[in-house]
Amino acid sequence: MATKRFQELQVYQLSEQLADDIWKIVEGWDFFAKDTIGKQIVRAADSIGANIAEGAGRGSFPENRRFIKIARGSLNETQHWLRRAYTRNLLTSEQINTIKTIINELAPKLNSYLNSIGHIPNNK
Repeated sequence: MATKRFQELQVYQLSEQLADDIWKIVEGWDFFAKDTIGKQIVRAADSIGANIAEGAGRGSFPENRRFIKIARGSLNETQHWLRRAYTRNLLTSEQINTIKTIINELAPKLNSYLNSIGHIPNNK
């Protein structure tokens, strides 16, 4: 099915970068913020890459596509929690700008990856 291991996919690497950046930020929050928004945002961000990996391992194009759609949902959930965290003064503008840069690259790549699954490129 897949010609690349999921770890080699740029979309997967971006999802790891996003999740790791969010983890580092949340580590510095107080207990209440970590226990509420922190846990939610870390789980949502980690879920993006986890679903890319799981989809790649499912062995069929329809299953892979299904998990990439779930990963897109997790990206949207991550964005929701980022908005809540920013509104509640847990994130600085600088942190948001850094994260936004990754999301702005990840979101279209996730869509492109979804659209590419099951399509065989022309060998010219």
